[in-house]
Amino acid sequence: MGTLPTSLPGGTWTLGDLRVTRFGYGAMQLAGPGVMGPPADHDGALAVLREAVDLGITHIDTADAYGPRVTNRLIRQALHPYPESLHIVTKVGAIRDRQGGWPPARKPEDLRRAVHENLETLDLEMLDLVNLRLGNAEGPQPEPVAEAFETLVELQQQGLIRHLGVSNATAEQVAEAQAIAPIVCVQNLYNLAHRNDDELIDRLAEEGIAYVPFFPLGGFSPLQSSVLSAVAARLEATPMSVALAWLLRRSPNILLIPGTSSVAHLRENVAGAGLPLSGEELAELDRIGR
Repeated sequence: MGTLPTSLPGGTWTLGDLRVTRFGYGAMQLAGPGVMGPPADHDGALAVLREAVDLGITHIDTADAYGPRVTNRLIRQALHPYPESLHIVTKVGAIRDRQGGWPPARKPEDLRRAVHENLETLDLEMLDLVNLRLGNAEGPQPEPVAEAFETLVELQQQGLIRHLGVSNATAEQVAEAQAIAPIVCVQNLYNLAHRNDDELIDRLAEEGIAYVPFFPLGGFSPLQSSVLSAVAARLEATPMSVALAWLLRRSPNILLIPGTSSVAHLRENVAGAGLPLSGEELAELDRIGR
């Protein structure tokens, strides 16, 4: 994929008072198959985390539900004591069941337990940013957020959480949370093929709030994939590289957290996100999700 840039693609963004690289790293894939159990290659997982920090990445996304408790323990083993510049973002609001499902766990006692478990597994006294995960595995669902979000605000007031965000949320739920307390990010499904949050992204950009898309290549139809693949082939790049580069260009408040369990793939993603896209290529890609 060529040589790595001397600085990470996209520059930086400020989450509240935390400056992070717009190119971050999502730790979910470090757990075993189905995000359950330990990784097949424990040392390889540690190497990926250390490489992320060596590359200058200062935003790592995780959750105690991954594994469960697997990715947080890997982060702690690989990186603790953490560099001052590194900011670890976690989420609460869902747990894992024995079948590998993600049942919601958003009662106040569930959320308090989850925050304390994240603090323990990461070996931190305060979590930089906690996202409240809403909805279910099918996506956002209409539901009130006040009780759950107010519980996290209480934990923030106790000094256990620095900043708050929401994940898997509708635009209405984002607004409901914002009416209770400031948020610094929204983490939702969004990519070239799934553009439901276009208006929300633009509103958040005006408010200085980050938008963190997950599944940058998720849910493409064969026709949409063929358009993406054709652009990638012309640029002698991978579809993932093109998708990441487009996201960075889409809006300055978009932060990337692509995941991988391979050092080589991590380096490829970093280089790929810096891919230059012409106005013609951007217009062609823009039509995929329209």
